[in-house]
Amino acid sequence: MKAIRLTVCIALGLASLALSGVQAAEKVVLGSDASLTAGIPGTGPLTVEQVTAWLGEAKNHEVLDVQLPLGLALGQAQMKGLEKNPLTRAKIELGRQLYFDTRLSKDNTVSCASCHHPQEGYSRHTPTGIGIGGAKGGRNSPISYNRILSDAQFWDGRAGSLEAQAVGPIQAGIEMGNTHENAVKTLKGIPSYVLQFGKIFPGEPEEVRDCEAGVTIDNVGKAIAAFERVLVTGPAPYDYQEAWSKFAGLSGDDLQDVLDDEVTKADYESAKGGAEAHPMSDSALRGMALFFSKEVGCSNCHVGANLADEQYHNLGIGMESKEPDYGRYVVTKVEKDKGAFKTPTIRNVAHSAPYMHDGSLLTLEDVVEHYVKGGHKNKWLSDKMVPLKLTAAQKVDLVEFMRACSGEFPAVSGSRLPE
Repeated sequence: MKAIRLTVCIALGLASLALSGVQAAEKVVLGSDASLTAGIPGTGPLTVEQVTAWLGEAKNHEVLDVQLPLGLALGQAQMKGLEKNPLTRAKIELGRQLYFDTRLSKDNTVSCASCHHPQEGYSRHTPTGIGIGGAKGGRNSPISYNRILSDAQFWDGRAGSLEAQAVGPIQAGIEMGNTHENAVKTLKGIPSYVLQFGKIFPGEPEEVRDCEAGVTIDNVGKAIAAFERVLVTGPAPYDYQEAWSKFAGLSGDDLQDVLDDEVTKADYESAKGGAEAHPMSDSALRGMALFFSKEVGCSNCHVGANLADEQYHNLGIGMESKEPDYGRYVVTKVEKDKGAFKTPTIRNVAHSAPYMHDGSLLTLEDVVEHYVKGGHKNKWLSDKMVPLKLTAAQKVDLVEFMRACSGEFPAVSGSRLPE
């Protein structure tokens, strides 16, 4: 097998040199191109021959021109990590395989998807994450989608990049329980992985390179991060409503001016069609007005394209405990950060119960009640946390709005891993 792998490495190395001048960039809208996350075509475990054929296609190594879908597109200029870790189909596919592969864990039972599963909102429906041997973590599994708009990762922001976050759980005792060294050793023993790392992360051009040199923990992080960056939420009813809102109030001459111009007429018809095909309920519309109102103030923190400010706030969650989790403070040692945790996105939040960093709130209704009460009082409580006077109907409306912030997830295959 070693000889076969070396022969293929030589062939791929020469092919890399021949293709090094390829400059074309394919434009892709994340969330709408299923081929990005569907896996290498075929069935069953990936063979060396299938991987070799995949790696031999030039288009799989072209840097992608990434576009965000309606709604998230407002954050196009805020995308993170692409300059240092550009996206290619081959790198995304390698990351997909690693994301679902339990062989990265010490006992071959836990993968990234074990705590961040597509069918459970890229989180898990348990209060905390569960690692090898049934070990329970101390915090709820944060979602792994829309990370392309986020720098610091984890509830406390201790990982400065998605790449750093991706490899952290591998060596965490209560998660994958492995070491980086052993994980790399395992991957080097799987021919299809060696081939992919060697082609995707070739280092300095050489006539013949050692494919195994590409298998490093840093490159594992880059590949998984590439896959996670294409996990984005599709347009939600809220986004279609927002696109329609700039036309909805037009009438008379103003509307006629729009219809007389070919470009604005197309925008008008597209926005109208989108809103009609993906309507918000009256309750959700009322909830939206409350959400963005000064009186309720949800948008003080849930703001921007991803409806999250990327900041840390003490909401009072868990602060009544004798030994509370101090969150961001553990990272910064700044007093005001005690009990502060990163703001999660509202997008697709309906899919990722339970909520908060400790998974203590089981439903969105519970979340609203927590805010209505103004959180649990403590010395470091955010000044944004104040009691709210909401009727029972208004509470329902807020929940309905959050549900209307749900769009389609990209289709993802968790199978087709290297044999």
